[in-house]
Amino acid sequence: MHFTFLNTYATRLSISVLAIIITACGGSKSAFTQSGDGSYYADKFAGRATASGVPYRPGKLTAAHNTLPFGTRIRVTNVRTGRSVKVVVNDRGPHAKGRIVDVSKRAAGKLGLLDAGVAPVKLKVIRAAPAKR
Repeated sequence: MHFTFLNTYATRLSISVLAIIITACGGSKSAFTQSGDGSYYADKFAGRATASGVPYRPGKLTAAHNTLPFGTRIRVTNVRTGRSVKVVVNDRGPHAKGRIVDVSKRAAGKLGLLDAGVAPVKLKVIRAAPAKR
């Protein structure tokens, strides 16, 4: 009887620990990182609807990414300068070959992208998109 209790307790504990690990790591893009070229939106897109339906506002800290869910908060770092900015994904793109992110004009200013236009960047998800209800 004593061994049965310990065996059952150990099994339940193992299942609980496994569930915590799966919840923390599995199926989440919270550990997502990516490297490649980044650019920023041209002024002509100001006021136009993004893929999420929200108008593009150059003064906001937003970004376009091809796969990350809308509402995902990412840190974009300019590899050349080391400057980084936190932005929220609210659009799809970029549509230029080889680029991984388009950021708003304000974010581009913080990254030092305004003169260069395109620069090597690193992305890191810092908060997954809120769950849809």
